[in-house]
Amino acid sequence: MLPKTFTEILLGGLAPDGGLAMPESYPKISPAELESWRSLDYPSLAFEILSRFMDDIPADDLRTLITRTYTDEIFGSEEVTPVQTLESNLHLLHLSNGPTLAFKDIAMQFLGNLFEYVLAKNNDELNILGATSGDTGSSAEYAMRGKRGIRVFMLSPYGKMSAFQTAQMFSLQDNNIFNIAIEGVFDDCQDIVKTVSNDQVFKQKYRIGAVNSINWARIAAQIIYYFKAYFAVTRSNGEAVSFSVPSGNFGNIFAGHVARMMGLPIKQLILATNENDVLNEFFRTGLYRPRTTTETKQTSSPSMDISKASNFERFIFDLTGRDAARIKELWKLVDQGGSFDLSDTDLWKKIRDFGIISGTSNHAERITTIRKIHHKFNILIDTHTADGLKVGMELREPDVPLICLETALPVKFADSIQEAVGFVPEQPDGYDNLEKLPQRFERMTADAEQVKRFIAHQVGPSNQMHG
Repeated sequence: MLPKTFTEILLGGLAPDGGLAMPESYPKISPAELESWRSLDYPSLAFEILSRFMDDIPADDLRTLITRTYTDEIFGSEEVTPVQTLESNLHLLHLSNGPTLAFKDIAMQFLGNLFEYVLAKNNDELNILGATSGDTGSSAEYAMRGKRGIRVFMLSPYGKMSAFQTAQMFSLQDNNIFNIAIEGVFDDCQDIVKTVSNDQVFKQKYRIGAVNSINWARIAAQIIYYFKAYFAVTRSNGEAVSFSVPSGNFGNIFAGHVARMMGLPIKQLILATNENDVLNEFFRTGLYRPRTTTETKQTSSPSMDISKASNFERFIFDLTGRDAARIKELWKLVDQGGSFDLSDTDLWKKIRDFGIISGTSNHAERITTIRKIHHKFNILIDTHTADGLKVGMELREPDVPLICLETALPVKFADSIQEAVGFVPEQPDGYDNLEKLPQRFERMTADAEQVKRFIAHQVGPSNQMHG
């Protein structure tokens, strides 16, 4: 596609041919700049990083949006993403102190303010269509609820999320929030979002935008905490660290990949999957084989029950040296339900240059990890973070500090926590009766046309958006 500005990309979500938008190049951060960032607080660091990607938003406006987002009222501390040291060279990066208790809040709260700002400026409206396996949905809804000019249509797999995750979304009564429970798995929901987004006529008529991690702004906002965590555990830029990242849709670890490409001294990015180990299979063998919806397993780390990782396409684009034609060729196979194997190609040799290694975890292992971590350090972690710690501790190098990304609070997965440690985690203030609140949602079969009709009906000619 022809180059577009950041705000044009922000509202559109996907590129016109259904691909994902990418910046033409990554900003390179010099050692001197890196040194000068070391002492910055979260909002100042966020400005330094985001202003390099969001070049069409005036600096003062961007600062205001950032300052309004990253507050201790919203994130529970001025640090926003505090790092906790468990033992020498083992750290936990806390990312789940936002309103929905999951790491998605860090980007999504900013996105809510950003969307509202851009829409008000253009006197425009937007219908956000998203898919969630648990956390994106609630963090998007909490960030967009009551925002002017925005409606959210969120698809989730019916009966496949934890009770807490479901209640977080379905209990919202704001009239700009629509929950659609799809009979199927997360990949069905994601496919519907792609199908609707690829219908250019419908997309333009109903102003459809995206909020999943396919939205570049989400990735950009997640890069910040990699830098912040690096500064928290090192004393000088001569030191390298590794990160362990529980991975489903590849957005979180992709932000780490971008940070590394920008010049952050990251030795390894350790990718952790659950029983749905498509990405682990790729990084170990070179074969990328998304599973069918019937092959996708329902697990106790449900936000990672994904077998077609959207952002993986972005990584392979970098791996090919940004060869769009080659990506088209590979993804044609994927879109036809097939797979591709890079093990005998020039690309496979290049893969180690990117520092990504991988491992996998299963239910028994994550329960054991939760129990061990609680016993040893007296802290509770959730099931996804447990996958990250299990794989990270297995694959880490002895003298390199390892930072494990926490992805959600344990209260969201109470059944598994009970199984691991024999008690249910405490509900944070304000969440006590969440699962008893009335729920509001539409149940549908996995049919893009039905979803389109529902959107068209809600937007309606009387609410038709201009543009």
